[in-house]
Amino acid sequence: MSNAAALGPLPEWNLADLYPGLDAPEVAADLARADERARAFEAAYKGRLADLTAEGKLAQAVADYESLDDLTGRLAAYASLVYATDTTDPKGAKFYGDVQEKLTAVWSHLLFFNLELNRLDDAALEAAMAEPELAHYRPFIEDTRKEKPYQLEDRVEQLFHEKSMTSRGGWNRLFDETMAALRFQVDGKELTLEPTLNQLQDADGEVRRRAAEALAKTFKANLRTFTLITNVLAKDKEISDRWRGFEDVADSRHLANRVEREVVDALVSAVRAAYPRLSHRYYKLKAKWFGLEALNHWDRNAPLPSAPTRVIPWDEARDTVLGAYGGFSPKMAEIAGRFFDRGWIDAPTRPGKAPGAFAHPTVPSAHPYVLLNYLGRPRDVMTLAHELGHGVHQVLAAPNGALMAPTPLTLAETASVFGEMLTFRALLDRAADPAQRKAMLAGKVEDMINTVVRQIAFYTFERKVHEERRQGELTSDRLDAIWLEVQSESLGPSIRLGEGYETFWTYIPHFIHSPFYVYAYAFGDCLVNSLYAVYENASDGFAERYFALLSAGGSRPYPELLAPFGLDARDPAFWQTGLGLIERMIAELETL
Repeated sequence: MSNAAALGPLPEWNLADLYPGLDAPEVAADLARADERARAFEAAYKGRLADLTAEGKLAQAVADYESLDDLTGRLAAYASLVYATDTTDPKGAKFYGDVQEKLTAVWSHLLFFNLELNRLDDAALEAAMAEPELAHYRPFIEDTRKEKPYQLEDRVEQLFHEKSMTSRGGWNRLFDETMAALRFQVDGKELTLEPTLNQLQDADGEVRRRAAEALAKTFKANLRTFTLITNVLAKDKEISDRWRGFEDVADSRHLANRVEREVVDALVSAVRAAYPRLSHRYYKLKAKWFGLEALNHWDRNAPLPSAPTRVIPWDEARDTVLGAYGGFSPKMAEIAGRFFDRGWIDAPTRPGKAPGAFAHPTVPSAHPYVLLNYLGRPRDVMTLAHELGHGVHQVLAAPNGALMAPTPLTLAETASVFGEMLTFRALLDRAADPAQRKAMLAGKVEDMINTVVRQIAFYTFERKVHEERRQGELTSDRLDAIWLEVQSESLGPSIRLGEGYETFWTYIPHFIHSPFYVYAYAFGDCLVNSLYAVYENASDGFAERYFALLSAGGSRPYPELLAPFGLDARDPAFWQTGLGLIERMIAELETL
């Protein structure tokens, strides 16, 4: 049976809930309406926010701004999802570029609003928020005013905004289209990135080796392009940071995440100190299972020699995840079920399709969409659980409105990682065979190492790159060397980093699209490990508190949302709880 037949029918998303098609008159009408409304908004409110505050009429301006944010967000989300469906389609790529360009022009009329909001007198604004209509927007206003120390003169802000299309946005698009166009020659077949990466998890070591060599060969052939993209974007960020007054290379990300630098530093230090107890210890154990002193880098995610291997059909994956969600809460399963029933998921791998997986929240007036590249691996089931967790979170947060539904990264990975944990625990409870239990535990440990250790290594790599870029351009050789340095530190002596692996930094999209995003995965995993311990020890009332956390979206700070669970991520000892769970799983594996 072919792999496609074994998977069964895979769903493709229906984007008609946003717009009927690229050429639909609704798209052109909304673009025109957005431009008209943005110009009217600017004419009505620019230079008048102080007067509106004194008159008690600022709430209407914020409400109008939120409505425009939803309208433009719908257009941007649709263009982005069309582009992700096939980044190599010229029509879709042009549509994406044209919509971005038009929305950039629209938002140039709205830029003044946040800047002027931040110039309002503190006392006057606080007095105005005594009125319920404006008090509703307090979280948005307080978040906006945290940007105040870093905002620039209005015309400079407008220049930064308008040039984003030809600076960061343009280089991001170049990366996406270059990566989607790459082809890897494996055993006489020409593959795209996702199926090639999938072969690194094949049961046959020779298949893994040939896939790794194919990846290295193609990455090396395109190294100049990826080096240039990395240098340009790092410099672009340095210019922005310098003008805005950010001291540390990651401070702008911490501000966007509404998390203190000290908290992230504590997380990073805790994880790096734990490398010997986590990744080094586990890979030594895994090498022993393979009868080796050390594993080649292409064996890092290999299935265990005794692990049962089979393709997991889509229907089984769906039932597994929904069953696990339902075991926690029927409400959670019902929301996740909508994604399957209403065409909100795109699962097949296709040439040109964006690699990886994501859940796009779109806008509160619509609903999220999930993109996967489903190949029937156990990890793909976990990815489905992960992205549906995001989707459930986004659905629950949507009633906060366009300005307060988005969740800072400090909590954005909570529901996704929790969904994975629910699914894993449900499957583990069903595993009666010791070999199956061992394989499942090993798979979960590897996933957690990939989420915690690997992402902190990514963060360390980014820091080194951005710090060195301040002194001048980095050569390909230097980028390769930094990559090997941080990977060697994080993976330990039981992983042999062979020739070609030095180029594997090139395909990590987070470095390009969202600098320093990666620590959010480690933050989320350690947080969820602690959260799950609370659930196991006191499940009564937990679901209600959990849904309250998710439903808050970005309307409340993370310390306040974690307090009902007795958790405080600002306590350095907090991270040890999450890391301790991984250690205990490794210890259990050592006894099997």
